[in-house]
Amino acid sequence: MTQVLDGITITENTHGVTLTQAAADKVKSLLTQEGRDDLRLRVAVQPGGCSGLIYQLYFDEREMANDASVDFDGVELIVDEMSAPYLDGASIDFADTIEKQGFAIDNPNAGGSCACGDSFH
Repeated sequence: MTQVLDGITITENTHGVTLTQAAADKVKSLLTQEGRDDLRLRVAVQPGGCSGLIYQLYFDEREMANDASVDFDGVELIVDEMSAPYLDGASIDFADTIEKQGFAIDNPNAGGSCACGDSFH
């Protein structure tokens, strides 16, 4: 079952991660630069880092069994089944300012992070 709500396409197997408009715009820009329209944005959690878990954010052409997907203004955001509970309620944003540039994940499930900010627990 697919449903469109406020411009967001929601499918049966969904996740609780959101993508801001700034992040969606940047992803679309990157895909246009690459000349690719067959890639999805995947966010995952993997063991590693000094706090125990690290984020992975990358383009993926694969769709694996039990992936959860939500479309944000033409950007398909994929989360694997194992990562979904760690990322529920998280938001992915993009900033391009003099102070910082890049994607940032705000995750309410992270109990803390290491001093360098690259991993969480």
